[in-house]
Amino acid sequence: MPEVLDIREAERIALQHDPKLLAGKARAEALDADAVADGQLPDPKIRTGLYNTPLDDFDLRREPSTQLRFGIQQTFPRGDTLTFRQKKTLAKAKVERLRTTLESLKILRNVRKTYLDVYYQVQAAGIIESSRELFQNLTEITQVQYASGGSSQQDVLRAELELSRLDDRLTQVKTAEDAARAKLSRWLGKSAWLGLKKELPDVPAITNKTGVEASLKQHPEILLQSAIIEIHQQAIAISREQYKPGWTLGVEYRKRFGDNPDDSNRSDMAALMLTVDVPLFAEKRQDSRLAASQKRADAAYLDRENKWRLLREGLAAANSRRLRLEERLQRYEQRLIKEAEENARAALLAYQSRTIEFTGLMRARITELDVHLQALKLRVDLLKTHADLNYLAAGESS
Repeated sequence: MPEVLDIREAERIALQHDPKLLAGKARAEALDADAVADGQLPDPKIRTGLYNTPLDDFDLRREPSTQLRFGIQQTFPRGDTLTFRQKKTLAKAKVERLRTTLESLKILRNVRKTYLDVYYQVQAAGIIESSRELFQNLTEITQVQYASGGSSQQDVLRAELELSRLDDRLTQVKTAEDAARAKLSRWLGKSAWLGLKKELPDVPAITNKTGVEASLKQHPEILLQSAIIEIHQQAIAISREQYKPGWTLGVEYRKRFGDNPDDSNRSDMAALMLTVDVPLFAEKRQDSRLAASQKRADAAYLDRENKWRLLREGLAAANSRRLRLEERLQRYEQRLIKEAEENARAALLAYQSRTIEFTGLMRARITELDVHLQALKLRVDLLKTHADLNYLAAGESS
């Protein structure tokens, strides 16, 4: 087990050991095996029996009609029912494979975003702890100045109050980190509690909205709905085959006992039988089955259309969020961080020269801390948006 967990290792562990993915693969393989069986004729039936046996003396040779019969019969389902049934099961296997693919994409997205939650809390704790050292120093300075008459008791109390609030803020961050790690452990197990690299995680950026939108119809969510439609289409084909007759063929050997009146042996006999299953009353059975199958197919088409609309909506929202986050992050990195740090330094100098009160100094330091935390959150939120866009761009590689 590595000592430090990076986002790539988290992805690998999650996809390699997730039981839901393994279960989906097993279900698909089971359906592949079912498809082989679904394409086969029903097992033949063997019939045998002793017919027309006299009950008074059980003499098999006395009556000319006494026979020992042995036969075999084979049923042939209506039309091409077996072919379409096999295709339907294969379509179900395809659905399971696409569900597994889609689940792997969702796991990848969720692991990335949860890892980023942990990363934010870890880095936020580091920022707060660095600021705490500064606030501790300010508290000690005010205590010394108060002892020498250079500051008021209110300054000392305010400094101690802000230090306590900072400790509480650090506790909140640690609590959020524990919650995020617990969520991550769903996929990573004990690895979720490893240390993280300080560097910002690498999540591929997707900036070509037009290309992603063009590929949405190849997204696994849409391909999954198309496979479900295929299942219903095969069900319609099966329903149509039920208007055709079914057949059962049988061959029978009949062994006769005893002799004819002229003392010659009685001839053995054979029978060839044909049973036809004729759908004469289709209105309440075949018609209803076909109508139901068509309605299910119509619903599946509408589900696919709705899923496509939701993907387009998600893409538009994620891309808009990405642009706004990039805009805000640029503002923070180019102006706000620098201005907050300069303001904090200026406030310290002003306090030392007694041109502002201690409250103004504390406000400047708190603002500097908040700006650094907000800049970190913007970086992490942008990477989360990249994770959402990577999920939506899965159709490009399909």
